[in-house]
Amino acid sequence: MPSPTGRAAADCRALHSRLPAEVEGRERVEREPVSQYTAVWGDPSIELRCGVPRPEVLSPGSEHYNPTADAVEVNGVGWLLEQQTDGYRFTTTGRTAFVELTVPGAYAPEVGALTDLADAVRAAVPEQPLR
Repeated sequence: MPSPTGRAAADCRALHSRLPAEVEGRERVEREPVSQYTAVWGDPSIELRCGVPRPEVLSPGSEHYNPTADAVEVNGVGWLLEQQTDGYRFTTTGRTAFVELTVPGAYAPEVGALTDLADAVRAAVPEQPLR
C-alpha cells in the first residue's frame, strides 16, 4: 500500500476522486483495504497505485538506473514501460507523484488502459521535471 506524504499525497487524493468508472471497458471494483491511493478495475485486475517510490530505473546511482528506459507519452502523460511476467507495469514520469498502473496481458495491447486514465492524471497530478 503506498503511503505518500506532502504534495504527492494531496495530488494522489485528488487523482482518486477523478478516476474513471471504467478502464479498458472494465468497471471499477472495491478491494480491501480501501485506500485513496489505490484503485482496481476488472478481473483480471488492472491496478493503480499512486504515491509509489521512484522506479529504480529512473534513480541515478541505483543498480538498475537506465536513462534510456522504454517510455511512451499518451495524451500528454509520460509513462515508463516495464514488461512483467504477465503484462506491463507503467509508471508516470515528470509528475509531482509517481502513479503506477499494472495491466495484465489479457488486455493486450496493455497501453490502451493509459488513454482511459490520461485526463484524470493530467488534471490531478501536475507536471514536474524529473530530476
